[in-house]
Amino acid sequence: MIKDICERHGIDKGQVSLHSDNGAPMRGQTMLTMMQNLGVIASRSRPSVSNDNPFSESLFRTLKYRPLMPVKPFESIEQARLWAIGLVDWYNQEHRHSAIGFVTPEQRHLGHDVQLLQKRTQLYAQARDLHPHRWSKNTRNWDRVNVVHLNPDKPEFKERELNEEALESLLNAERRTRPKVPDRANTRVIPAVRRGTRRRVC
Repeated sequence: MIKDICERHGIDKGQVSLHSDNGAPMRGQTMLTMMQNLGVIASRSRPSVSNDNPFSESLFRTLKYRPLMPVKPFESIEQARLWAIGLVDWYNQEHRHSAIGFVTPEQRHLGHDVQLLQKRTQLYAQARDLHPHRWSKNTRNWDRVNVVHLNPDKPEFKERELNEEALESLLNAERRTRPKVPDRANTRVIPAVRRGTRRRVC
């Protein structure tokens, strides 16, 4: 399947990364050798991160929450395949994805989304000029999404990580400048020479 996709779409070596989980079929020598020959870069999910492949996870959620999702088991493998083919066609050619500007994957893949998003921008600008009272702020941003991340870091998370790093650096600096104190766990109390007094010996 991967070889057929690369040949059909004219994919050059080093152009595509295949992101998958850490299952045995994806880590097998046969799969890795074939990917190396095709120039497909292997990418793996991080250990213990269940949502590290959100593109496929999003597809699974869309599949499960569709009204046409079968409730009863399929009667045959042929019926299941026909239903899956219909789902893939709908997902790629009809379903508009919010992460890429509410266009279909097919429009995005063929480059048709550029002109479509430009028309939307013009249409919204005209509607605002005709009815400005309907807008309290700017119109929706229909700029083309050039990069789609698997797990984008949110700004608040980045700021928190920077604050944690700064705090850790400060604590390390304080530890280096703090005078050394004897470890009480390694001390013992012995009787002193004078009666009635005790002294601590390291």
